Amino acid sequence: CLSAALLLLGAATRALLPESENRALGSGWLGGKKRSPLQMLYDLDQVGGQTPNLGPLPLSPDIGTLEPQCRSTVMGLEPTLGTDRHPLQIQCGRHTRRQRLLQPEDLRHVLVDDAHGLLYCYVPKVACTNWKRVLLALSAPGGADPQAIPAHEAHAPGRLPSLADFSPPEINRRLRAYLAFLFVREPFERLASAYRNKFARPYSAAFQRLYGTRIVRRFLAYLLDPRTRRDEPFNEHWERAHELCHPCRLRYDVVGKFETLAEDAAFVLGLVGAPGLRFPAPPPRAKAAASQAQAVRLFQDISPFYQRRLFDLYKMDFLLFNYSAPSYLRLH
Repeated sequence: CLSAALLLLGAATRALLPESENRALGSGWLGGKKRSPLQMLYDLDQVGGQTPNLGPLPLSPDIGTLEPQCRSTVMGLEPTLGTDRHPLQIQCGRHTRRQRLLQPEDLRHVLVDDAHGLLYCYVPKVACTNWKRVLLALSAPGGADPQAIPAHEAHAPGRLPSLADFSPPEINRRLRAYLAFLFVREPFERLASAYRNKFARPYSAAFQRLYGTRIVRRFLAYLLDPRTRRDEPFNEHWERAHELCHPCRLRYDVVGKFETLAEDAAFVLGLVGAPGLRFPAPPPRAKAAASQAQAVRLFQDISPFYQRRLFDLYKMDFLLFNYSAPSYLRLH
């Protein structure tokens, strides 16, 4: 009875939205089709006969909460491209339990391009500067070269609107209609890159002063200290990707990888309808190998006990995004 009441309430709310507003928010790549997230009660795919537990459903977008998002067909870059179930959804069904409902402030990392119907969740140290450049270039009158946009301009507050800036009904309409994508990276290589970028380079003195010498000297101990996250959330540079982008609560049409950045970026730009837009050249292979070497050096002197704890901290990113445990770890 409750489910039926929720469906009727959602349908009534949807019917009251102006049709012109719905058209304006339609995504061209989806042909402007509208999907109600309340369809998930019937359309959500089954995994082994069990529906993945995505947490409690809110009553209505009008009460200030966000709806779990799903589509009956999800696209991706992995071998199941075009099939009915993306590997990310399968992993979410296997490894997640009941979760709290998202609030708008949880979506600060999801950037919005209304003109092209795009949602991009940025993860620091995963080519996010270049993706922000691309989004700015897409919106520039007459087009622009992404590489010509300075990094500080790409990161300037307010240049790209965030999904958190909108009301819950506006957020939900964009989540239903827009092409959503994110890019991920091997978790420990990303962590090593963040450490090197923020604590091992001379230009990061201000960052060091902000977070203190204790973090610089005992970075990994800081990550593992339970008081760290109790006092405040992790800094975005070492926060887990699944905590920044909530892939088990929001649906992503494309999950690209840093390791195949050139091919995956071209795929996304093709979906956007801008195949001629050139994504800035990814790091050369030598630099990619150096990133792995950095991760090895960062972990080589850590005891197996702390290696296991650190792996457990980032384990969900390994599982959800199909990364194997690094061979240099001593987990047993």
